[in-house]
Amino acid sequence: MDVQARDAEPGEAGQSAPVAVLVATCVSTLVVNANTSAVSILLPAISADTGTSLDTLQWAVTGYSLVGAAVIVTSGALGDVFGRRLVFLGGLALFIASCVLIALSGSGGGVIAGRAIQGASGATILACGMSLLSVSTSGAGQVRAVTLWGGASAVGAAAGPLVGGVLVDGTGWQGLFWIDAAIALACVPITLKGVTESRDPDRSRSIDFAGTALIAAVLAPALLALSEGAKWGWTSAAVLGCFALALVSCVAFVAVERRVEAPLVDLRLLKERVLIGATVGILLSAGVINGLMYLVSLYFQNPATLALSPFEAGLATLPATVGLIAITPLVPRLVQRMGIGPVIAVGFAAATAGCVLLVSVQGDWRYAAFVLPLVLLAAGLGLVNGPASSASTSSVSADEVGSASGISNMARYIGAAAFTAAVATVNATVGESRRSAGEGAADALAAGLSSACLLLAIASGVGILLSVLAVRARRRRVGPGAYGAAAASHAHTVPVGSQGQVKYRRGR
Repeated sequence: MDVQARDAEPGEAGQSAPVAVLVATCVSTLVVNANTSAVSILLPAISADTGTSLDTLQWAVTGYSLVGAAVIVTSGALGDVFGRRLVFLGGLALFIASCVLIALSGSGGGVIAGRAIQGASGATILACGMSLLSVSTSGAGQVRAVTLWGGASAVGAAAGPLVGGVLVDGTGWQGLFWIDAAIALACVPITLKGVTESRDPDRSRSIDFAGTALIAAVLAPALLALSEGAKWGWTSAAVLGCFALALVSCVAFVAVERRVEAPLVDLRLLKERVLIGATVGILLSAGVINGLMYLVSLYFQNPATLALSPFEAGLATLPATVGLIAITPLVPRLVQRMGIGPVIAVGFAAATAGCVLLVSVQGDWRYAAFVLPLVLLAAGLGLVNGPASSASTSSVSADEVGSASGISNMARYIGAAAFTAAVATVNATVGESRRSAGEGAADALAAGLSSACLLLAIASGVGILLSVLAVRARRRRVGPGAYGAAAASHAHTVPVGSQGQVKYRRGR
């Protein structure tokens, strides 16, 4: 996105978003986030119906994030060059097709393939939807629109597990995807009729497709090694080969980014310590919340532990989502009072405490024992998300904000994919080891969850250390738009200017 709107003066209303743009972008964002957050709740039902193991179906989650990480920046660039409405419509079409593919799939492979396609479509809808919203607004009207967009993201993330659980019980797991396809289809005529096409005529028409492919080539073998390392052996030729391929692809990616006209990642920005610290913080926070939601969704539904129905499991995850949303309006005030770095440190400290409490999980725990850790962890990461996004963009010059935001967006997807793969492996490996040693099913499952939460606690602890870098980010007025859009863990990062307003150059 390369759009620039001037900051609103005090009392200035600015240009409000047309109704069609608001409906198309907010509804599609809500559906994408609801679909994403619901999938973990559906996995046991999909496993039972298709005969695919949960270990394999983990790729329905990691594959989505892997592809999303590869295309999130490229999809925005395609919109700038070929038309944001056109590419947004392409994302909707791809999302509809992926929903139909998944709903009709009788195998785990079809579900995983469909989810990978959804990763591309979801990233495209988020990136181009935000661009469409931004170029049609200005000033305070832009902040209102972005805040509403962020609220839609948060509502989708909150409602997804609950709606998914209701539909599993009522229509089967396929029902979610049929309904999502129908809602996305309804957004198509609204977009065609009411959304004006826009492009960025000043942007280079060069698209870094090689960088996109190489990001996938780095992540895919690395995630495969993380997922299968315990089974194959961490020193096996297969695992070492995967890591070698990821390393070679990483070297190739750096070489390509140094030479292309419009790189996916501006390598010069990697010299900025605050940006790197904030981006790693974003990666950790996205990874921890996604990894935890994956773990507890399966743990709650396992017959040997809580044996919750899909609906009950969806309801059980609400304290985490509510904690994430409830803390969001308080973040700007805390940043003004404490500064970005201390707020991030407090957030990671709360998340670490929540993870540490879960490390002590026992097989006889009932649901009430999980509520405080879930709220602590989610509220803590809610404190991290907005300020880290703000620090990443405020640490660079105005003409580099778009590139910095792209790096943050990619990090969010990478964190979700890597941590889900890692905790799934730890959980399964420790659980199987305990079962082989003769422990009961509930105790073995609790041991697996405990070990995975220890990994998440360590990651959150590292986040506290990284907050030291963010202390250097200057105190600044932070507008509500940035935090509204950061309310959901999968939300697209919103670049912000020095006064907290969303800053872009208006496309023509």
